[in-house]
Amino acid sequence: MGVVAMKWRPTMFVLAAAFVAVFLEASVGLFRNLLGAQIDVLPALMVYIALTQGFTSIVLLAVCGGLWFDSLSLNPLGASVLPLLVIGFLIYRSRDLLMREHLYAQVILGVMAGAVQPLGTLFILLNMGAAPLLGWGTLWQVLVMAAGAGAATPLCFKWFDRVRGALEYQPATQISFRQDREIKRGRD
Repeated sequence: MGVVAMKWRPTMFVLAAAFVAVFLEASVGLFRNLLGAQIDVLPALMVYIALTQGFTSIVLLAVCGGLWFDSLSLNPLGASVLPLLVIGFLIYRSRDLLMREHLYAQVILGVMAGAVQPLGTLFILLNMGAAPLLGWGTLWQVLVMAAGAGAATPLCFKWFDRVRGALEYQPATQISFRQDREIKRGRD
């Protein structure tokens, strides 16, 4: 029971963060008013969870986060799920080759995920017969969303690694007994 609970704890924290992030994106319009586009944190969370957790966690974040995002936006329900799932699957598939600890790798993956997610959603909307507004403003919005996800990805890594370090047992780095030490017994 304890081992299973420890494995699911990081996933639950990321899902809670996704819920709060989607709510704040829908209710706080600061970035939307300043930049003309809303910064989406879900691609950054997907990059983090794809590099640190299993495939079940990726599916949970894609389905829950996508449905939460679609329920508070004008998107049809489920339009954001598939792009998030594709991002998570592609990163998960090649995570052995990616440098998780490096800041520039985190930023580049965040920028790519932040650009692919709205473009994938736009592709799905166009194939569903919806008529979203397209123009030069769309390019600006994709660029702002990509830059925002790129900036948010290292913050997600730093925050969740710190939470993980505070809540999980840390392995002992050094013990007091050395194997090369000689123990003398008896009287001299």
